[in-house]
Amino acid sequence: MDYIIHSPKRVEVAVLLPGSKSITARALLIRALTRQPGRLSGVPVCDDTQAMQRGLAACSGTVDLGMAGTALRFLTAYHASQPGHVVTLDGTSRLRERPMAELVRALRALGAHIDCPGRADALPLVVHGCRLHGGRVVMRGDVSSQFVSALMMIAPVVGGLEIVLEGDVVSAPYIDMTLCVMRHHGIEAAWQGSTITIPAGDYCAADLEIEADWSAAAYWLSLQVLLPESRITLLGLRPDSWQGDSRLLAVMEQMGMTARWLPGEALTLDMSRTPCCCCSTFADLTGTPDVAPPLITTLCLLGRPFRITGLRTLRHKESDRREVLRTELRKLGYALQLEGDDGMAWHFEACVPQPAPRLDAHGDHRIAMAMALAATRHPGIVVCDAGVVEKSYPSFWQHLRQAAFNVVAAGG
Repeated sequence: MDYIIHSPKRVEVAVLLPGSKSITARALLIRALTRQPGRLSGVPVCDDTQAMQRGLAACSGTVDLGMAGTALRFLTAYHASQPGHVVTLDGTSRLRERPMAELVRALRALGAHIDCPGRADALPLVVHGCRLHGGRVVMRGDVSSQFVSALMMIAPVVGGLEIVLEGDVVSAPYIDMTLCVMRHHGIEAAWQGSTITIPAGDYCAADLEIEADWSAAAYWLSLQVLLPESRITLLGLRPDSWQGDSRLLAVMEQMGMTARWLPGEALTLDMSRTPCCCCSTFADLTGTPDVAPPLITTLCLLGRPFRITGLRTLRHKESDRREVLRTELRKLGYALQLEGDDGMAWHFEACVPQPAPRLDAHGDHRIAMAMALAATRHPGIVVCDAGVVEKSYPSFWQHLRQAAFNVVAAGG
């Protein structure tokens, strides 16, 4: 599905954002480990959440997870801790490329039986559930925070764990999120220095209403900055969010955006000043890499030079996001530079833009949504493979239409 997109000059809209899929994945796993779980509301209907639900419902057979990397990591730990389960976890060719070795190694150190009939420590994984033992486990912190969160959540039911993290820790706010969801369900874990200590115990019943997704909100924050005469209201967000991506709000406020919290979990956006194109933006996204596509795209469209670091994990997402951003934004005339293995920069370097750019999502939901922002400066751009937003934000294109964007099928 390819879409031709035209942007209005201003947007006035109230958007009910989907629930956070990251909080949902954690809540679903913990509910599966709870004897009498409480009520869960606000669960987003998207591919990733449905993959998690399918995987938790299975105790045998093959589960096709599609592109759901979070579900893969969490379900590997879950099924490994459930005696009698024999589940094969598999997915798309891209999911098969995503790192798993560190999690598989850590689970095996706790007594897990995991077979890899293909490549070593890679999908498909055949997980034979058994009684794991608690204790102390050492793992790298610089590959994926999802490995750490997966171990943390099963820790209470396997006798408690002391997880020692080696090296830098990427996406630390997602580990903090896991701590919050566990605490909400009665488990008090502690993170001090490089060690996370989780006691043995039982999760308790607790109702939870899933807050709106700040990763989805990022595209609307970007639109407010790109179309400064707009007035956008985002519904369902919380000022005391468990999500690290809420930090993007402060970055956008530095560019002139103002935000007011209204009763009922509503955030209203407008602009106090026009974003300065002469100022440079410097940001470290080590803890919040998912906001990189909309932020980098927005800065280019504003003509605002930048240097962004903390992007090391982007090469292991649904696409190699650094390389894809460089490739697709080049079609619009922006010659971005890769710096080392974790940075990107742009200082007005230009190249010849394509006359009728077709921007490819490369199978990546966050790239598709970021490329849609380009319509604010490049009318009639085409976003290819637009249906990939089903992974996290299925109503994205519908919401753009509600905001007076003209979004039509290419050739239709």
